[in-house]
Order: sequence, then C-alpha cells, then structure tokens
Amino acid sequence: MAGNSFGQLFRITTFGESHGEAIGVIVDGCPAGLTVDLDYIQGELDKRKPGQSKITTQRKEADTVKILSGTFESKTTGTPIAMIIPNEDQRSKDYGHNVDIFRPSHADYTYFTKYGIRDHRGGGRSSARETAARVAAGALAKLLLKTQGIEILAHVSSVGKIDAPNVSITNAEEFIEQREQNIVRCADPATAVEMIEFIDSVRKDGDTVGGKVSCHIQNCPVGLGDPVFDKLHADLGKAMLSINAVHGFEFGSGFEGSSMRGSEHNDVFVTDADGKVSTITNFSGGIQGGISNGMPIEFKVAFKPVATIMHNQQTVDSTGKAAEISGKGRHDPCVVPRAVPIVEAMAALVLADHWLRNKNSKL
Repeated sequence: MAGNSFGQLFRITTFGESHGEAIGVIVDGCPAGLTVDLDYIQGELDKRKPGQSKITTQRKEADTVKILSGTFESKTTGTPIAMIIPNEDQRSKDYGHNVDIFRPSHADYTYFTKYGIRDHRGGGRSSARETAARVAAGALAKLLLKTQGIEILAHVSSVGKIDAPNVSITNAEEFIEQREQNIVRCADPATAVEMIEFIDSVRKDGDTVGGKVSCHIQNCPVGLGDPVFDKLHADLGKAMLSINAVHGFEFGSGFEGSSMRGSEHNDVFVTDADGKVSTITNFSGGIQGGISNGMPIEFKVAFKPVATIMHNQQTVDSTGKAAEISGKGRHDPCVVPRAVPIVEAMAALVLADHWLRNKNSKL
C-alpha cells in the first residue's frame, strides 16, 4: 500500500492499524542537535487522545509515546527517529456486525474494492487512530520550528452552524491557555459553552455534527514555498485534506474572496520605521505566489460529521445485496475538538519541510 509517507526533506512514514498492537511513525531528515522534549510531545498527544470528555469517544487510550531510535541524551542525532504508541483498549467485537457489510460514508467499500481485503475492526489503516502517529511527528516538527520563533496555533472556530467570532492572537501562551480551558477547544469562552451544549445534544440523539478548525501561523519568515507545484498553500491543502473527515480547506479570504473586487482584495504593501515590509490587510493569508510573505499564515479546515451514527441505516454487503447496519462502538459525536492538534501537527510538518528546503534556495 503506497501513500504512507509525507514530506521531502523532513519526511515521515506512519504505520499501524486501529486495532493492531501499536501505531507509530518514522521521522527522517530531522537535523541533529535538536533538543527533544518528550513531555511536550506527550502533551500534544494528550490533546488528541480519546476519552477526554463527554463530547469525545469513550475509548480509553493513554497514547504513551516511546522513542525507539534517533536520539541520544535527549538530542536528535540526525538519524531516523522511530516513535511507537501502543493500542491498549481495542474492542474488536464491536465491529463483528460489519464483517461483510459496508458502513455508509466509510472507507469499507473503497478499500475492499481496491485491495480485495480490508480490516473491518475500526477501519484498520483508514481509522483516524492513525493520526496519533502524525501528532507525535508533528510535535517534533513544532519543536524544530520553535527554534526559529515560528508558532502554530489552531482552535475550533465553528461547530455546525455555531460560529465563533474572529480571535485576535497577541500572545501564543495566552491563546493556548484560553483554548484549553474548555473541552471543545474554542478560544472564545462564550461560544465554547454554546458549542459544548449543542454537541452533547447531538450525542444524545445518537447523531454527529461537523465543524471547522482555524489555524494561525505566526512569525513565519518570507520565502517558504516553491513554484510551481510545491506552493506552500498547495502543500498545506494536501496536508489538511489527508486528515480523516476533512472535506474543505481555504486560506486567507478563501471562498469569500471570490465575491470581492480586486480593489477590495489586494493587500497593499507598507514599510515600517525599521524597514520591515508588511501588508495593511491579509486577504492573501500570508502566502503570495505560493511563497510565504512574512504575514501570519491563516487557513480554515472543514470537517464533515463523523460517519458512524447510532441509527439503523440502509447499505449493501460485500456481494452487493441490500443490508441494514446499526451503529455500534465508541465514536466521537464531533471530531473537531480532537482535530485541533492534528491540524497543528500537519501544518508543522509542512513548514518544517519547507524551512529545510528553503535553506538551499540561494547563496
């Protein structure tokens, strides 16, 4: 099966299935000498792990990461870094009812048709459980970016039709503290209360709901991204669309920009007293011509409702005959609270890769 690796210079390969022994990741290309803060990496995984609250799946996983190689005395050695996360709370019996039945809006049918075999236990490789490995690798990338002052900050900006007002970020630590004070990970406290109540009501109905995660990247230098096919926003888009349940990506003004005139949309350049160039507005989302321009990089990621619902649904089996399936097991009523660290991780992997590539762009 191809498609398990991501990145060019800072490159990761993930492995493992939802109900296998473990999941993990190999990170290749991380420069030597980076201090590895294992507590920080574990903290990022804790934000993604299941069983956090009443509005997330009740699967209980410690998601304790272990580094097997590539470090010595808490520093990277420049060799491949292997990290592994054991699976501890699999309930494979919860999936016995769909051995030969395709769940609506899951990867069951496409995997079976493409490969002629599938792991019905939680979706196997197609499960969002795989994203824990990405978060571990992304945390390492974030540590690398922090040495350059680059901060990646995301939060839940909408659930269903509930939208949070735009949040201004003046201090990264304050933003994270505000976001982590509520279980939905929305940086606006009043909206968070409304979101939590709505998700809980959807959960009690046996249903699910989608939402959006907004991401802000601060202190990104000018020059990351390459023409023509490796534009920074194109790679960010691919990274976000590779996350389970993602159905949309927009940066800067996004789709709203299509309704504006050029005279409204153009970001006018100015120079401050120190000679630093910036723009008055940021409809470009910090990226122009596929290359970062030094302004904050801003984008949104839209997540569909989780496909498993606690209602009977019509479907077909592996022979094409009509069948009925009922939702069982432990699933998120809304994925976005746990998706925040995944979005940050994938953004970090893209930026770390482009930062290393940009070091060779000129003498």
